Amino acid sequence: MLADEIDRTRCSVAGTLAVVGEKWSLLVLREAFLGVRRFADLQKNLDVPRAVLTNRLNTLVAQGVLTRVPYHAEGQRQRHEYRLTQKGLDLYPALVALMAWGDRYLAEGHGSALALEHRDCGAEVHLELTCEDGHVLGGPREVRPIPLARMDLLSSDEGAEPARG
Repeated sequence: MLADEIDRTRCSVAGTLAVVGEKWSLLVLREAFLGVRRFADLQKNLDVPRAVLTNRLNTLVAQGVLTRVPYHAEGQRQRHEYRLTQKGLDLYPALVALMAWGDRYLAEGHGSALALEHRDCGAEVHLELTCEDGHVLGGPREVRPIPLARMDLLSSDEGAEPARG
């Protein structure tokens, strides 16, 4: 495949980074996956400036990654907590992959601060790259990128519906 065949104007990586590609956005998501929902708790855990956190939360809500849900603690004014939507939950594998990469290449003998285990059986959780037929792939050398414009042409030549990503 030639690199110039890819339509970079429809790049999913660039689009995703526009939503969650900033450090604080990813750390807010980490906290959300750990069950942290309230602004004050997020600010305390992340030690992030209030304005930055407000901006990141507003972006994640506007993009449908988080939803803002009102709550009222006794004796206090109404506030909001931030909960993951399905769109947000679908980012979990990406955060697990980033964590695994950091554990492997950045832990420098200190080990990981966090382990992930399956709630039902207690086994360690890890990610795998698989194909539709269930084959486990060892890495990028086992994958062939196919530009969708080319896939659309191939599919229409065969009289089938165009492939969509």
